[in-house]
Amino acid sequence: MACCVLQITGLICGGVGMVGALAATAMPQWRVSAYVDGNIVVFETIWEGLWMDCISQLGIRLQCKFYDSMLALPPPLEAFRALMCLAVGLAVVSFLMAIVGVKYTHHSKEGPQRVSIFILAAGVAFLLTGALVLIPVSWTGGSIVRDFYDPAVPAPLKRELGAALYVGWGSGALLLAAGAMYCRF
Repeated sequence: MACCVLQITGLICGGVGMVGALAATAMPQWRVSAYVDGNIVVFETIWEGLWMDCISQLGIRLQCKFYDSMLALPPPLEAFRALMCLAVGLAVVSFLMAIVGVKYTHHSKEGPQRVSIFILAAGVAFLLTGALVLIPVSWTGGSIVRDFYDPAVPAPLKRELGAALYVGWGSGALLLAAGAMYCRF
């Protein structure tokens, strides 16, 4: 009974982590404009994401623009795009393997060896997916903090941590937790 509860909990954590990884990949709020000067009146908020930049004017009007050229992007952004897309694809595969493993466990009374192969493969894939999500999210967060406290960076170019980074950290943690639950078997 405890085995089934742990498998279902791992499936829920993996599913929520998969949706979170997809949301973090699509969200434009990776880097958000910081207001470090004495300016109290703020008319524009700038969001920078993996796929587009957005400007919100007075919280009423939102304009987003996709990046024009893949060749004009900085190399870290290209790598982060690739890692996040790979993570989303691997999360879907991991989730499907976990569903097959859980379903096969409930319908079979013979051969726990085959059950552990599906479950173990899903666990390792979830662990790898969690690491793939955490690498670009943590790297971006570290660079934002480093640039924020660097006196050589002009104040208009300073950014703060966006909501997509928090979603990425949460989904990475859930994916790692799901992987740890499935690797336990």
